[in-house]
Amino acid sequence: MRIIRDYQYVRPEDRGASVAIGNFDGVHLGHQAVIDLARKAAPDAKLGILTFEPHPREYFAPDAPAFRLMSADARATRLERLGVERLYQINFNMALASLTPRAFAERVIRDGLGLCHVVVGKDFCFGKGRAGSVKELQAFGEEMGFGVTVADLLQTGGQEISSTAIRTALSEGRPRDAAAGLGHWHRIEGEVIGGEQRGRVLGYPTANMSIDGLHPPAFGVYAVLVEVLDGQHKGKYHGAASVGVRPMFDGQFPNIETFLFDFTGDLYGATLSVGLVEYLRPELKFDSLDALVEQMKADCTKARDILSGL
Repeated sequence: MRIIRDYQYVRPEDRGASVAIGNFDGVHLGHQAVIDLARKAAPDAKLGILTFEPHPREYFAPDAPAFRLMSADARATRLERLGVERLYQINFNMALASLTPRAFAERVIRDGLGLCHVVVGKDFCFGKGRAGSVKELQAFGEEMGFGVTVADLLQTGGQEISSTAIRTALSEGRPRDAAAGLGHWHRIEGEVIGGEQRGRVLGYPTANMSIDGLHPPAFGVYAVLVEVLDGQHKGKYHGAASVGVRPMFDGQFPNIETFLFDFTGDLYGATLSVGLVEYLRPELKFDSLDALVEQMKADCTKARDILSGL
């Protein structure tokens, strides 16, 4: 998959795709349905995604609480696995935000990327002040020579699938409900960074990753499916992970610390994708390190049992 970040400088081979447009936070089942429509609308064209980075919500409200389900890199990983060939991850800035709906259709869709077809949800808005409607986009498509498909919002169990509902499920410690809307386990992806190595001393060495900028799931311990995406230990593992601020050690900044079962080796600098399967318990502060170690042992036993059937 190729990633294109500037609509004004596009190689000829990167033009002409059939794309789904949106933020695709989480790449949930609704997003996947829109992607399938883009694939079917022009089967001879390259399959693409048109999205924006930073997320417009982050751009306009940089100090608001973190809301993203996945980073841009994690989103790219998931989209590539769905067969996306061109990811138009356009830089979102004031110049782009100032384009009128017509200017967006002309400069970005037609002239810049030369798209043959676009698929959007029925609630899609675009252009300065979100002034452009789906009907307006369809009219521009007829005038400018690109096809437009409007997708209905996907529902399951009578409820619309949305990133908001998935965030709620994660906040309430319901990762399986989140996975039902996502169509995959909710994953936290990132580089393994240095920690204080307390886990190693306690007999449970962990791979530490930041969750800065991401919507935090319920703090606590999870059974997890881990994929090491690069490096000499590349592969899939089972494990247990703690998400939170480490109250036993007076932590202040939330992160995720993952213990991989039956693993030995150095993961510093590697990229991990940690899938949350089941919430085991909330964060706790124990009376002693011995009590903490006993609980960690029990957590790992329970996680192994849960993951054995996956």
